[in-house]
Amino acid sequence: MHYRGRFAPSPTGPLHAGSLVAALASWLDARAHGGTWLVRIEDVDTPRCVPGADQLILHQLAQCGLHPDEPPTWQSQRDSTYAQALETLQNQGWAYPCGCTRKAIDAWWEAQGVAHSRHMERPYPGTCRPEQGIAPQRTVSAWRLHVGRVQADLGLDTLTAWTDRRLGPQSQTVAQAVGDFVLRRADSLWAYQLAVVVDDGAQGITHVVRGQDLTDNTARQIVLQRALNLPTPVFLHTPLVLGPNGEKLSKQNGAAALDLDDPLATLNRAANSLGLSAQPAPLEHALQRWISEWLTLYRPHHSD
Repeated sequence: MHYRGRFAPSPTGPLHAGSLVAALASWLDARAHGGTWLVRIEDVDTPRCVPGADQLILHQLAQCGLHPDEPPTWQSQRDSTYAQALETLQNQGWAYPCGCTRKAIDAWWEAQGVAHSRHMERPYPGTCRPEQGIAPQRTVSAWRLHVGRVQADLGLDTLTAWTDRRLGPQSQTVAQAVGDFVLRRADSLWAYQLAVVVDDGAQGITHVVRGQDLTDNTARQIVLQRALNLPTPVFLHTPLVLGPNGEKLSKQNGAAALDLDDPLATLNRAANSLGLSAQPAPLEHALQRWISEWLTLYRPHHSD
């Protein structure tokens, strides 16, 4: 099996220190495996995308010596592919329309006496499932994956388990922790979960290296991969870069754009977050030394 990995940034602004850690880690893992490294621009959430940010991100990666092995792709150009995947799920009876707003879901849980925890997503209570016999309350509806029906029809365990190369054994009961998750939003935009699973399958991605904050998405994506008869990649979730407030560094909490006046100095900071040692110039030699260190810290995974 030939290794194929990817870095998949959202063009909501320039890369910051946290996203560079994920980019460097995915590039190093691909190089350590002698594999192919791709860049996919995840721009399906168009209201959040910043004009020109995609090209800026590609330029920033190039400044750091991180060049994709194939031309970059854009999710915004793949609408028909996502529509075909949704139709497949609909034809199997595994996707259904939902008219619930986030406010309505919150109200349902509050009525059950369950308080909302900050940063925690409320599980969908299944209000609009076909077996409930309740028509969606809005004309424009989202589409959700019927997790329980998929697992029952395919004979899957309700507990979805996998092993992360860094974090070790992981598991989640998706139906309880998340519920039936959105595939297409009520505003007709494609949900992240569907787009990423379809694209990983179409691009033959064998290994996913990404930030630890995305670990919680993995079980949902595995269930969806099973539903669409797609292979499941090997996962490695990297350490998070935290801001001064102790929370994950992100564009939402004001993460500064990368300072690339000295790309090697910036890359050294990213390497430090991954447990790699600081390296002197030139940049090309530093990257090669980090590949060797990566082989020691994160042993290559061979599933063939």
